[in-house]
Amino acid sequence: MRSFPDRVRHALMFETIGLAIITPATAWLYGKPLLDMGVVGVGAATLATVWTFVFNLGFDHAMRWLHGHTRKALHHRLLHTLLFEGGLLVMLLPPMAWYLGMTLWQTLLLDLFIVAFYLVYNFVFNIAYDRIFPLPDMPRGQPA
Repeated sequence: MRSFPDRVRHALMFETIGLAIITPATAWLYGKPLLDMGVVGVGAATLATVWTFVFNLGFDHAMRWLHGHTRKALHHRLLHTLLFEGGLLVMLLPPMAWYLGMTLWQTLLLDLFIVAFYLVYNFVFNIAYDRIFPLPDMPRGQPA
């Protein structure tokens, strides 16, 4: 299982890289001020950072309980990504709608682009992270 410092590194890297990509992209695509999208992005990234840590820890404990290990095959990564993003969407939608002065439906439509980006980004990032920072008992390049 991953160590506490490794989980902190994972969460911070994930959110920093994701935020650097998505904030200017959403401001441009949706015609919103960069500052407003930045506030939404930082708020979402803060919540997502905590969610990343808690969710990944819980997912690893579930993997260890169900399978006796935390190595994730492709289908585990897909399930991990879908559950993570679904939970995050439920937590973020109401505050985003309030701050941007939009209905929940309008915010959901706006957020679909963000969700699509993070679904792909989450999947690719975690595979890359597992290869670059393998578990201590796993050789480099093998899925964790």
